[in-house]
Amino acid sequence: MSTIAAIELNADEFALGQSLPSLTNGEVEVIRVAATDEQTVVPYVRVSADDFDAFHDALDEDTTVQSWRLVDDLGEERLYRMEWVKDILVVVHLLLEEEGAVLEMHGHQDCWRLRILLPDRDSLTQTAQFCEEEGITFVIKHIYELDGSVGRGQYGLSRDQYEVLTTAIEQGYFDVPRSVTMGDLAETLDISQQAVSERLRRGHKNLLESTLEVGESSFGEPTKKQLE
Repeated sequence: MSTIAAIELNADEFALGQSLPSLTNGEVEVIRVAATDEQTVVPYVRVSADDFDAFHDALDEDTTVQSWRLVDDLGEERLYRMEWVKDILVVVHLLLEEEGAVLEMHGHQDCWRLRILLPDRDSLTQTAQFCEEEGITFVIKHIYELDGSVGRGQYGLSRDQYEVLTTAIEQGYFDVPRSVTMGDLAETLDISQQAVSERLRRGHKNLLESTLEVGESSFGEPTKKQLE
């Protein structure tokens, strides 16, 4: 039975390990990734940063990056095409050996967060064992099983995203007209308005990917049940 897992990798053990530290207030999001062979991964990467010049300098010195090209400048965000050739063993193993897929991939200064789709639990176990043998830190945060039953899975949401979305629904943020503002939600949850905005956006993205892209396009109409 197909399995979705949310995992974390140490930034310095994976791609862009020398570039991510330059993103003091930024983030990397891989929006498409393919393994061309056992040594190379070609991703399209969306980057937000305060200082793109520093990021470009870091890319030039990054031994995990064979080449990179700016595809589009969107102001606060930029889109790049890159070739990763070192320390990308996990993704190569997932795509080529386990016939898996990377559904979501975000890079931060200290870690990478991925949501991956694998044929079954055994494939996830094999991937974890592979990482242990290669000396790669592989942390499983959540595991979900795809099935055809009706359930109440959290659809790939983190605990923070789930809390923000359910609070927003309960307090009428999605009502027309809205009963509360984003600032009201921030005060209720005792977090910043920026954090509310980010969790709402990512929560929406995870819900859409899980219920539309993953659920309907690839697997008919399943739901996901979090495994104990």
